[in-house]
Amino acid sequence: MSKKTIADLADLKGKKVLVRVDFNVPQDETGAITNDRRIRAALPTIRALLEKGAAVILMSHLGRPKGDPKKDAIFRMNPVAQRLQQLLGLPVQKTDEVVGPSVTAAVRALQAGQVLLLENLRFHPGEQKGDPDFARQLADLADVYVNDAFGTCHREDASMVAVPRAMAGKPRVVGILV
Repeated sequence: MSKKTIADLADLKGKKVLVRVDFNVPQDETGAITNDRRIRAALPTIRALLEKGAAVILMSHLGRPKGDPKKDAIFRMNPVAQRLQQLLGLPVQKTDEVVGPSVTAAVRALQAGQVLLLENLRFHPGEQKGDPDFARQLADLADVYVNDAFGTCHREDASMVAVPRAMAGKPRVVGILV
């Protein structure tokens, strides 16, 4: 069985592409990233999608938060967004939530060639439970799903399993890392 890859995708102009990346990077006690290898590893896929005219929506987990962004602020995706912006040389927008009206509005406003990073997937209880309702909310954000999270392919998380199922009928491919 052959897998479809981003190379199989035609022109993506006007398309929102939801990409599961593995940005679970090590941090020090202040939350500063100590090794950005996983962010760098995703760059070829992100750049390839941008070159095809996509608006790119990135999602990842970071660490093992208990689910409360206020208590677990060290696990917010802000340092990842900042580092990704430096590496890409492009602005990277970031949401303060994983799903919800503010995320939907941010995705609607996203234009071709722009990048949006969702808040830490593990702040939502549905991620590790494989919740199909949570997955549907993520799936509804995009026209295409890309799995570029090689390091998390073994997980049954919603973003890895339930989101691709919820996107049945839409293109679902793997990125360069996978």
